[in-house]
Amino acid sequence: MASSSLGNILLIDDNPKLIRDTLPMYGYHTDCAEDGVLGLEFLEKNYQNIDLVLLDIMMPKMDGWETLKRIRENKKFNTIPVIMLTAVDEDYKQISGLKIGADDYIVKPFVLPNLLARIEALIRRSRWNKNKENRTVTNVKAAENISKLTQRELEILKMVSKGASNADIAEKLFVKEVTIKTHLNSIYKKLNVENRVQAVLLAIETEIVKE
Repeated sequence: MASSSLGNILLIDDNPKLIRDTLPMYGYHTDCAEDGVLGLEFLEKNYQNIDLVLLDIMMPKMDGWETLKRIRENKKFNTIPVIMLTAVDEDYKQISGLKIGADDYIVKPFVLPNLLARIEALIRRSRWNKNKENRTVTNVKAAENISKLTQRELEILKMVSKGASNADIAEKLFVKEVTIKTHLNSIYKKLNVENRVQAVLLAIETEIVKE
């Protein structure tokens, strides 16, 4: 499937023409499925590339409510933002949908700037959350690797982070420079990095040293 830096949207709607023709004009790549069954099948294959789902409520085979339930029950893609499209502005139905897991509602006929603003806001929030999760996972792994270092290796890493050369460190620790090189190779291996710059960046990320 094609993609867009603004966002890739899956439109699940049995009458998609207006939205399908409009969104690409504003920079969004849009794929369409004409009912909930086809929409879920598409998500199974392409969920990693989908930033947001626009989901109509009234559809054949499987309506929007059931489709939303299935989306939120699937661990592969249950965090994808979903905007429900409805022709009926009834608060109790919208509240029910929010309880199931809808992120927002658009009542037809919709005002285009309103729809675009809600799409942009949800995609931006979703991407920020993903980046936050990725940073957390990266920092946890980095901290695990740091914990593998011996006290002497940790001491050397802190000195390297302050700009000390191998010769400086060797002199301060009263050992030969070749010993420092051996320690550094061990540090690189344990941290899964290739050089002292990467090792220092990892130390900064895990706050072993301060920038």
